[in-house]
Amino acid sequence: MMQCFHFMVEPAKSLTAKIKESHKKAKKDRTEPLNDDQLFVVDLARDLSRVCQRSAVLEHIWNLEDTWPTLLCRAFILQWASVLETKTRPMQTDGWPETVEGKLPDLINEQDLLQAKARILNWVKDLRAQPEQSVWPGEPVAKVLEDLQSAWRWGRVPYLLTAMELLMWTLVLQRPDKDTIPQQWLTWKQRSQNIGAISYVPQPVWNWISDAAVEVTLDLDSANPDLLISGDEKKMRCGFERKDVPNHHQRFDGWWCAVGAEGLGPGRYYWEVEVGERDWRLGVAKESALRKGFKSLNTNTGYLTLRLERGTELKALTVPFTALPPGLIPRKVGVYLDYDNGQLSFYDVDKHFHIYTYNESFTEKLFPLFGTVEIVKDLVIRSPAAKTQCLCSTSCLWG
Repeated sequence: MMQCFHFMVEPAKSLTAKIKESHKKAKKDRTEPLNDDQLFVVDLARDLSRVCQRSAVLEHIWNLEDTWPTLLCRAFILQWASVLETKTRPMQTDGWPETVEGKLPDLINEQDLLQAKARILNWVKDLRAQPEQSVWPGEPVAKVLEDLQSAWRWGRVPYLLTAMELLMWTLVLQRPDKDTIPQQWLTWKQRSQNIGAISYVPQPVWNWISDAAVEVTLDLDSANPDLLISGDEKKMRCGFERKDVPNHHQRFDGWWCAVGAEGLGPGRYYWEVEVGERDWRLGVAKESALRKGFKSLNTNTGYLTLRLERGTELKALTVPFTALPPGLIPRKVGVYLDYDNGQLSFYDVDKHFHIYTYNESFTEKLFPLFGTVEIVKDLVIRSPAAKTQCLCSTSCLWG
């Protein structure tokens, strides 16, 4: 039996050794001393770890194995000072603390930073009065922390920022029911930073998103006549001849698009799409949105979408459009609609990172939207991969 797994075990051992050596080398090679902002985060991690159970992951921060860049430290300090300032209502959907907008971290006024540190230190005084290991974060948070530690060791997480955030939320909330903290963290994170908010969505949180999976099929009566739709109504691409079909009011006759057969209302929904490499658009269309002609499909006309143009330009079609970094361009997109919390989010399925989130209040049915101009490669609606039992003792080593 062991011989069957030899081809996996040996490369895994080699990779583990390389990663450990990389972490050791990074620590050894760091010759510059930590600055005040970095030391502040290190001390805070030590304080959190002292009080919280199952928080061993933070040892990597205060042992200086996970050293954050100064800009990341500053952004974290300012954001959490804002959280603590409004901690009497941190999870209200209409009043969550936001990240500091209008200022880049390296341009932030030093006085603002000093005030933020003072606010956090005032909170830490109460924290230090608590007995060691006196706070239980809840099993869901503990599982996420374990996954983050494994992902960091394997190089899938650049910094343990999420671990710090989850434990901060646990202490700030001070609620007996902690089972939904990871989900609340996700919603807050995507509301406070709508572009690339999460470099790695922890596996337990990803599983929760995937639990909202729905079967989506294309509505033939909405499809542009130039589109070729597969028999199972899950694949589409552009054809060479325009089909002679009834000109329904709900049919796209300009843009090469189609919507899903079912409109979506209150609740959570998730679907995945394999996209082309040149030009595509995904998202939702409001029930009242017009579909005729070539009027821009953006937030002003009832569409919340991402679009890739010319293979290199990824955009959120806001008004004006929001350009997204080329590094966020996916090949398989997860679309997650949380209707009740007013969020439509897009993820890279293969890498488990967040791409973009629309935040607004929904009042009408939303239809999944699909668009492509590819004539060779199909745009394909996929069912999310089924969860399988892994043999790894902690987080899966194989992604």
